[in-house]
Amino acid sequence: MGRESIEEGKLSNPLLVKNFDSESQVYGYGGRGENSGAGNEQQSETFSSSATTMVVLSTLVAVSGSYVFGSAVGYSSPARSGVMDDLGLTVAEYSVFGSILTIGAMIGAVVSGRIADYIGRRGAMAFSEIFCILGWLAIAFSKVAWWADLGRLLVGCGMGLLSYVAKIGQEKKCEDALQNLRGKNADISQEKSEIRDYTETLKQLSEASILDLFQRRYAYSLIVGVGLMVLQQFGGVNGIAFYASTIFISAGFSDSIGTIAMVAVQIPMTGLGVILMDKSGRRPLLLVSSTGTCLGCLLVGLSFLLQKLQQWKLVTPILALVGVLVFTGSFSLGMGGIPWVIMSEIFPINMKGSAGSLVTLVSWLGSWIVSYAFNFLMDWNSAGTFFIFSCISGVTILFVAKLVPETKGRTLEEIQTSMNRFSEKR
Repeated sequence: MGRESIEEGKLSNPLLVKNFDSESQVYGYGGRGENSGAGNEQQSETFSSSATTMVVLSTLVAVSGSYVFGSAVGYSSPARSGVMDDLGLTVAEYSVFGSILTIGAMIGAVVSGRIADYIGRRGAMAFSEIFCILGWLAIAFSKVAWWADLGRLLVGCGMGLLSYVAKIGQEKKCEDALQNLRGKNADISQEKSEIRDYTETLKQLSEASILDLFQRRYAYSLIVGVGLMVLQQFGGVNGIAFYASTIFISAGFSDSIGTIAMVAVQIPMTGLGVILMDKSGRRPLLLVSSTGTCLGCLLVGLSFLLQKLQQWKLVTPILALVGVLVFTGSFSLGMGGIPWVIMSEIFPINMKGSAGSLVTLVSWLGSWIVSYAFNFLMDWNSAGTFFIFSCISGVTILFVAKLVPETKGRTLEEIQTSMNRFSEKR
């Protein structure tokens, strides 16, 4: 596996264990297991021990990061009235409190690479939780607005740090951790060799800067990657997530019931999206998802418009609830995760770090703009706010239909060839 193959997106073998049994042949980690007897027994032993206690515990710890994210993002929604009353905040001051989380996340994301290089990925994860703990304590015991803002900023920094993973050259620790994950009797020699070869080859690549992204051959990838993130954020997701309770109360619906209903829709739709992503493809799922978010925002906007016109008073709260649920479910189905998947597939491996940094920065910046401006927009015109979000989702449909490539079932090399060909034509 050489330098050129990595730059063009080729990997000889995946870095995850796969278990695929077809026509009495075992496809193991590193490809097809052509040797019978002891070879297959070793592979079977590896597979049988892949779901070790350590794997389960490690997965639980990693998944707990989702709870950290969810509690941080969702906190500002139901707690709005309590925080504003306790600290005597104005709408502008509360908008700062709600949105400053994203500023912290941007800071955390920027410094996460350096921290991880010094203390390792596991150390960085632990370090991030220190920020989160201190932040929540500051919020809990705050008596003035700036103290609460500081706490919210620290929680955001922890989120930004937590979102970073992958290598610092500690081969022995890597081997020990891998053995614990796979089981003490599992043969990890091939997997360890692959990881070592991959990281060593990756080190030989020249480190690409963000400025290197702005070359003609990456133009198409950059338009798609950044474009999806901009449309994802300006479709209103963080405004709705941060201030869902405010939306329900303004629409005359119970905020507690509405929030519970959102979660009840979000979880299964996210799971469905994961299942359908590799079955139906990325583009069809994005089209369905953006169509749903467009419809959902349209329904919420109509609810506020009818409420303002004093029409269908009994129906408008239900219409707002249905609209928010349609938006939440549709976003979870595709627009929530697929843009990140596509972003990781459309850039060559040597550009993924720089591309990831740029796209993450754009995403958090968009998140801050929407979450800060949302309260002001709602005070300006509630119906108009959601009609704007609906129009942006409509633009997303056109963007996906015209520009986003289908990456399902294609190798990184095939994707890069098609992307570069398009850029050269431009």
